[in-house]
Amino acid sequence: MTRLRVGVVGTGALGRHHARIYSQLDTTELVAVADTSAERGRIVADAHRTRWFADFRSLFGEVDAVSIAVPTFAHRAVAAEFLQRGIAVLVEKPLAANVAEAASLVSVSERAQTTLQVGHVERFNPAAQVARRLCGPAKYIRSERVSPYAFRSTDIGVVLDVMIHDIDLILDLVGSPLRDVEAFGVSILGENEDCVQARLRFENGCVADLAANRVHPTSRRSMQIWSEVGCVSVDFASREVVHYRPTDRLRSGESPLDRARRPGADIEQLKAEIFGQYLHVERPEVPKTDALTAELASFADCAIHGRQPVVDGHAALAAMQAADRVLKSVASHRWSGRADGPMGPFLVDSTAKRPAAA
Repeated sequence: MTRLRVGVVGTGALGRHHARIYSQLDTTELVAVADTSAERGRIVADAHRTRWFADFRSLFGEVDAVSIAVPTFAHRAVAAEFLQRGIAVLVEKPLAANVAEAASLVSVSERAQTTLQVGHVERFNPAAQVARRLCGPAKYIRSERVSPYAFRSTDIGVVLDVMIHDIDLILDLVGSPLRDVEAFGVSILGENEDCVQARLRFENGCVADLAANRVHPTSRRSMQIWSEVGCVSVDFASREVVHYRPTDRLRSGESPLDRARRPGADIEQLKAEIFGQYLHVERPEVPKTDALTAELASFADCAIHGRQPVVDGHAALAAMQAADRVLKSVASHRWSGRADGPMGPFLVDSTAKRPAAA
């Protein structure tokens, strides 16, 4: 079998894992990596018995597909160069630094009729996939994604760095146009928003509350999805899924509240019976699949066979557009409720500006 010739641009925190996985997949051949850092690039290249180039343009003519894991501000410029040459591209999330650049990349891929996939890796998390199969049409979603500061992706804030994972998942789950966005956030370390709370309201009535914090003492990635068939709780880190749903006993009309109101009711016994007698608790088995490996294998399959990616440019652009609305709401939030009060995430200096993209 002829394997897909792939390259990796950027061998930092994420790119080095792309290189490792491509070197192990049966469907891909890691032809080379590119990185402006000779030390970093050579270490990764040597580890996987491949070549290192300082200039990503050296990959032209050498590869059929490429992963791009460079800083966000460079996504548009680098990805467009490959797409225009008919080279399939997987670009790490977010798709680009802003909505205009993201839309431009989608247009480039369509004109060139070239595969564009975006690295929203949580779509390939087996816990997310199991949860999606269990829940009905979502009515309310609550997500939380917090972690210690990683000292990477410092050119963007927590919305494009972290919250966009949940935005993408929620847009896919709800499948309805976004109606309203309300959000507020704060900058903790000084240059971009680091902690954000957002509420998304959809045309079909679904409401989603999102919390993201990248300056937190612990890590946690979770989501609860409420629908007419119950509640599905997902822990993305431990890959545990719990499905709570009414039992036939509760659906038939028998209520524990009626029993509680009877003289001499054993309340402690009723408490013990809620989960089991009235609410069924299911903990489905979740495959031990590695999400990043599944994502890259899927990308290779799409590039080889011309299939549509799970997260294509349009899906990633929709996530960018929703994230942009969150950012605009964060920037316009007035903490005192007065026109002359502090506004936006920079509470210490409300006139602070985010650094311009390079």
